Amino acid sequence: MILRVFRFFRIAVFAILLVVLLTSLVVNMVLAKEPSVVVLKVKGIINPVMADYLERGILEAENTGAVACIVQIDTPGGLDTAMRDMVQDIVNAKVPVVVYVSPSGARAASAGVFITVSAHIAAMAPNTAIGAASPVSIGSGGEQEISETMREKVMNDAAAYIRSLAGTRGRNVDWAEKAVREAVSATETEALDLKVIDIVSRDLNTLLKDINGREIVLASGAKAKLDTGSVVTRFLDMTWTEELLLAISDPNVAFILLGLAGIGLWVEITNPGLIFPGVFGGISLIFALFSLGNLPVNIAGILLIALAFILFIIEALVVPGFGAAGIGGIISLVIGALILFKGGPMFQVSPWLIAVVAICVAAFFTFIIYKLTKLRQLKPQTGYEEMVDETVTVREALAPEGVIFYRGELWTAVSEEGRVEAGEAVIIKRVDGLKLFVTREKKEGNK
Repeated sequence: MILRVFRFFRIAVFAILLVVLLTSLVVNMVLAKEPSVVVLKVKGIINPVMADYLERGILEAENTGAVACIVQIDTPGGLDTAMRDMVQDIVNAKVPVVVYVSPSGARAASAGVFITVSAHIAAMAPNTAIGAASPVSIGSGGEQEISETMREKVMNDAAAYIRSLAGTRGRNVDWAEKAVREAVSATETEALDLKVIDIVSRDLNTLLKDINGREIVLASGAKAKLDTGSVVTRFLDMTWTEELLLAISDPNVAFILLGLAGIGLWVEITNPGLIFPGVFGGISLIFALFSLGNLPVNIAGILLIALAFILFIIEALVVPGFGAAGIGGIISLVIGALILFKGGPMFQVSPWLIAVVAICVAAFFTFIIYKLTKLRQLKPQTGYEEMVDETVTVREALAPEGVIFYRGELWTAVSEEGRVEAGEAVIIKRVDGLKLFVTREKKEGNK
């Protein structure tokens, strides 16, 4: 009977997989025959996650034989390395790539200018802007700490890069260079008049009509004529993994993850065997490291935050109360958060978040330290130490040595205050081996 059930289950699973495979093949065949465009949505800071998403989208367009890949962009800028990866993917694409600054109210600033200029066709929606491409994420200590020579090198490199891109696409080279050197910006109509972009389109459907029949030249030298008169629009959204990685690739989230990692690992180290705090702290640390890897990190900021948690540990385990080490930890945490990232306001942790996290962390460690202090003040519950200050009854007179009764046992005791009669109450003051040293219980009114 069991074998029959197992065979039936195996056949059912095989049938389901076969149906899924055939369905996928049919869908791919339909998509391959039906003209389509792949639409990507690049919204937010340009980082490695966004670069991977763009690369996946362009490959999808190439593999499915799409007419074009349209990139809807709305960005304040981002990392130079990620931007260059995206530009390379666009320039070397085997299908026409259209970068469309949209919807209304969107912008293509800083790194977004390079991406837009590199497209085979650059378009903007009404009430959008482009420009301000001066590099700011430069130098190991941030923009303000680099030398004038290094600043000039970086500026010249960025200017030459955007001139090359604009020249290749037949766009306004002079304006593109000014966007880098002078941080100039332009509205969609100004950009069209200046020949920075090719089209101003109200929406995606209008864009498809506007680019229909245009001829572009791919990196291979092959010419492609766009036929978007009757195409199927396929939106390629980010996967849940990409959305998660993009969400944690945020300066504020990175700072929160560092705080959670520090607390979780601290609890596990000081209380071995709890498991959950250690697992939670480890996962938070991994996500924090991934997030930091996608951001322009200042090593000094990370070291200060690590120092803060070390000072908290010292305060909790060494110093009673909340003193210099704890205060130093809070100061180190706040300063570390303020300088954790470089590259301008785009990559700064919110001051309000820093204040909230600092207060929460301080409150947490204050509570832990308070509890530890209380525990230190508690009377020992095991060993000879727990007998000290206990009140017991004399069973045989102490002159000065005799016998007392303590917790169902007879103990040899020595009086430190002369003779004590049987039946009197005494207090254990110290223990020496199996001998107890006691004094008379002080009654109210006695001195």
